Amino acid sequence: MSNAEVVAGVAWRISLSLGCNFVRLAGMLSRVIVFLWLLSLPVRGVELVFNFGEAGAEQTPAGFTNVVAGEGKPGLWLARTYETTGATNSVLLTQTRRNVKDEHFPMCIYEREKFDDFILTTKFKIVDGLVEQMAGIVFRFQDEKNFYVIRASALGKNLRFYKVVAGIRSQPIGVSLEMKIGEWHELKIECRGNKIRSWFNGREAIPELTDTSLACGKMGFWTKSDSVCCFTDTRIDYTPREAFAAVLIRDCLKINPRLVGLKIYLNDEKGEPRIIASKDSSEIGSLGGESERGAIAGGHVFYGRDKDTVSVVQPLRDRNGEPIAAVRMVMKSYPGQIEQSVLQRANPIVKGMQYRVHSLGELR
Repeated sequence: MSNAEVVAGVAWRISLSLGCNFVRLAGMLSRVIVFLWLLSLPVRGVELVFNFGEAGAEQTPAGFTNVVAGEGKPGLWLARTYETTGATNSVLLTQTRRNVKDEHFPMCIYEREKFDDFILTTKFKIVDGLVEQMAGIVFRFQDEKNFYVIRASALGKNLRFYKVVAGIRSQPIGVSLEMKIGEWHELKIECRGNKIRSWFNGREAIPELTDTSLACGKMGFWTKSDSVCCFTDTRIDYTPREAFAAVLIRDCLKINPRLVGLKIYLNDEKGEPRIIASKDSSEIGSLGGESERGAIAGGHVFYGRDKDTVSVVQPLRDRNGEPIAAVRMVMKSYPGQIEQSVLQRANPIVKGMQYRVHSLGELR
């Protein structure tokens, strides 16, 4: 082979190598561009419009719970029909049980969703009250001792923000406003991360607040003492949250794609274990059995065998080691497989989940 042919061969291989590298780099670049484009797409939000019930229903709307902060019994919030000049919906949410105690805060909490970032708009009318005349919105609600609230006072003629953490109420932040009893007003609240903004009758009211105490939670309606107030035309624009239990299932299946089944159970309000996340989403909400009850109540481990599969139910524990949930794993069985070897396969899966879970509230 001549020197010219050798040089030509080397040049050809170099050009081929450069061409292949260029193709690979172009492919990588295109994937990066697509990834960045996907990140740039706006997150699709939804609008939740509250329907408090049928006219004349005279009952607490479905999905809501009566609770109270401070002293006394929970209030009684009912859907009632009123003359609604100034509002579009004739069915109003009204707190009907009066209590003159100063530290009495009836709330009606929406239980079906938690919200982190949102924009909430509602109309309200303060109807009556001798001791107080207040109406407000509670948000990022964890329980009766942990929540934010923005409320309006017709007697005090002001709009105030409070936070309650571990049962301790902060100093009020707000502005003086002119408002009349018996008239409809509009309250708008926006939460973005740790930023909180509010509007009253279309004008921004309280200057932007920054608070990191509560990142997400439920929302509801708030009042104080013997105040009688009504709410209607309430809507929330938000991005639906994915339950952390569902995130755990999805991430676990990426690492363990051969699992036949994977489910997480939590106790419902009646103490019965129900599926809150599953490889098969159609199973969510289904009741568990004695194995799941035993795992949550006593931290027990259960093993079972079918024709072609084996299953293990183990407790999922919080940071203090207390069982808070049950995990059911279904795996293919193999000849000669014994219970000990199945548990050796299952233990790392549960431990991987448990490493990321600190409390019961995180799973919901």
